[in-house]
Amino acid sequence: MSHPHYRESGDVMMSGDRGRSTEPMRLGALEQQVMDVLWDQGPSTIRQVIIRLGDNLAYTTIATVMTNLERKRLVRSEKQGRSAFYTPCHTREVHAAQLMEQALSTSNDRVASIVHFLDAIDPDDAQRLRDYLAQRGDHR
Repeated sequence: MSHPHYRESGDVMMSGDRGRSTEPMRLGALEQQVMDVLWDQGPSTIRQVIIRLGDNLAYTTIATVMTNLERKRLVRSEKQGRSAFYTPCHTREVHAAQLMEQALSTSNDRVASIVHFLDAIDPDDAQRLRDYLAQRGDHR
């Protein structure tokens, strides 16, 4: 499984991808909405995304968003007949984990940041984390 690595600039790169620059993982509001559609619905055309988002967006607007998401390597397109279908490159959960790692990488004190995060999360989530770490043991 690939794990993200970060350049000093904050750009994300995946293992085995150290020579190529990538865009930061942060998403704009419309990019997030488009990604949510793709994560919820699976491979979709631009027209299908527009319908899911309420049918009030211009085709060119969503086409531009898709181009930006491709450039950020968050989606890939595949031609099927005359239509292009867009598919997320990874799950919503992987994306969230990459965002957390990206945020952590900006800290001057990773331990303090982790402690503040743990103090702020829901107690049920903290218990899930404890359970996972106990189950995982020291296998890394």
